[in-house]
Amino acid sequence: MKKLKNNELGRISIQEFKNADKTPITVILDNVRSALNVGSIFRSSDAFLINKIIICGITATPPNKEIRKTALGSSDSVKWEYCEKTIDAVLKLKKNQTYIIAVEQTRNSKYLNNFKILKNTIAIVVGNEVNGVSEEVLSECDEVIEIPQFGTKHSLNVSVSTGIVIWELWKKLKRK
Repeated sequence: MKKLKNNELGRISIQEFKNADKTPITVILDNVRSALNVGSIFRSSDAFLINKIIICGITATPPNKEIRKTALGSSDSVKWEYCEKTIDAVLKLKKNQTYIIAVEQTRNSKYLNNFKILKNTIAIVVGNEVNGVSEEVLSECDEVIEIPQFGTKHSLNVSVSTGIVIWELWKKLKRK
């Protein structure tokens, strides 16, 4: 078995990325503290041709040294915008018929593997590393999903969680 070299990976250019058909998922970052997590979320979003990232509240925005460190240039390819209040971003998307899904552990959350996509245009909201998705935002979400966990912590890093959720939703959307 031989490892592929960078020039054998079939990477597309930033312009080709911008012109490509996107996966109809918007990622909303609700006051994510770590710019390193933000960069990692950009990178996962690039990998699956995510439509857009909406950065809210205290979340760092590009250009930022720590975002650049983990994003590896994906903050140049993935479309993003800033919105001061997460609730405003959620309400605007809902008005445009986007199905809003929080990634959070609640009494009524559904496991990601059991979740069925009801609309073709969706947004996922991921929250602060300590406090999660705000209660105000949760109250406006159409649904809440969580990743099943079986260890002692029942906690995943926000960028890891986002990558897992994007992958699972991408698979479900592509099967439709």
